Amino acid sequence: MQLKLGTRTLDLSQPRIMGVLNRTPDSFSDGGRFAGFDAAFAQVERMTKEGADIIDIGGESTRPGAADVSVQEELDRVMPLIEAVRVRFPVPLSIDTSKPEVMRAAVAAGAAMINDVYALRRPGALDAAATSGAALCLMHMQGEPRTMQKDPHYADVTAEVKEFLEDRAQAALAAGMPKERIVLDPGFGFGKNLEHNLMLLRRLPEIAALGYPLLVGLSRKSMIGTLLGGKPVEERVQGSVAAAVIAVQNGAAIVRVHDVAPTVEALKIATAALAKPRSILS
Repeated sequence: MQLKLGTRTLDLSQPRIMGVLNRTPDSFSDGGRFAGFDAAFAQVERMTKEGADIIDIGGESTRPGAADVSVQEELDRVMPLIEAVRVRFPVPLSIDTSKPEVMRAAVAAGAAMINDVYALRRPGALDAAATSGAALCLMHMQGEPRTMQKDPHYADVTAEVKEFLEDRAQAALAAGMPKERIVLDPGFGFGKNLEHNLMLLRRLPEIAALGYPLLVGLSRKSMIGTLLGGKPVEERVQGSVAAAVIAVQNGAAIVRVHDVAPTVEALKIATAALAKPRSILS
């Protein structure tokens, strides 16, 4: 399986790492550590050296209860970084946004992927993505960031997430997006409680059966903290790495992580151990 990223092709025959870079003052994962340009640029350099295959840059927090930001504020946060990184590093860039204006500007500046938690349901987003030439990640979310964790409910979370993602993929195809540019994300933690998240992780192969690459983001999320007895965000590295390995075993092609180096190392071991042995017969 391959993913077309602009004019480049990402080989998905082995698991790939998407490094997270939030230029937001209210990110749940880093508390605004990379809101400043210099810190953000240095973090991109660090993640690239550690083995990230894609860097996902975001300028608006989507944590539960997060407030909206204006188009201009989001552009001010992400555009200088995209422009600087694109010149300095060869790593493909993804823009984490739901705003069509930001999608267009980021892709024009060199972003090769659009990562949209609303799955192109906002006005103008579908057209902006379809005409961009960039790859596209469609994510499932029940509700919206401000309210999504207020008593989420499903009759069958896996079936409903799968149906939603299939519908959004069909909408993207109908708008002219080639299938080889589409990635699906079940949206762990976005309108889902702990049991929903665990069920999705167990039944991830059912969503992979849709035939699109899966991107999974479990890194440092509240489900990890809960399962580890309430550990704070900064102490969820090992749990996040374990979750990434399980996700890959269950069909994820790309894992979106904050801690690149330990995830790269863990996946190298898991990939080697799970590889089919070569035949000794000629």
